[in-house]
Amino acid sequence: MRAYECVYILDPTLEELAVKEKTEKFNEIVTSRGGTVRKVDLWGKRKLAYPIAKRFEGSYILMCFDGDNEILNELNRVYRFDDMVLRHLIVIDENPVTEQPAESAGETEETG
Repeated sequence: MRAYECVYILDPTLEELAVKEKTEKFNEIVTSRGGTVRKVDLWGKRKLAYPIAKRFEGSYILMCFDGDNEILNELNRVYRFDDMVLRHLIVIDENPVTEQPAESAGETEETG
């Protein structure tokens, strides 16, 4: 399995609950096909660089996951046919970050 990052922009008129439902739906696509979702980060509504479908804002979501080509093909298909997805981009994560436990994060410096 390979590590990927996916950013997708949802229609800004979606309610917060609908955004969470879409996010869970996309996560389910990954997990149902044997992949693992490492991180989902909701960036919230942001201004678009240029108008898309007469929209000037969008709800940005970042999803980091491990998967194979079957998962990529299905995600691309679902994103393409979902009218609420304005744009999406999936790239290979060359340097995937693994979450460190909170306890070990502060122990990197030694006191003399």
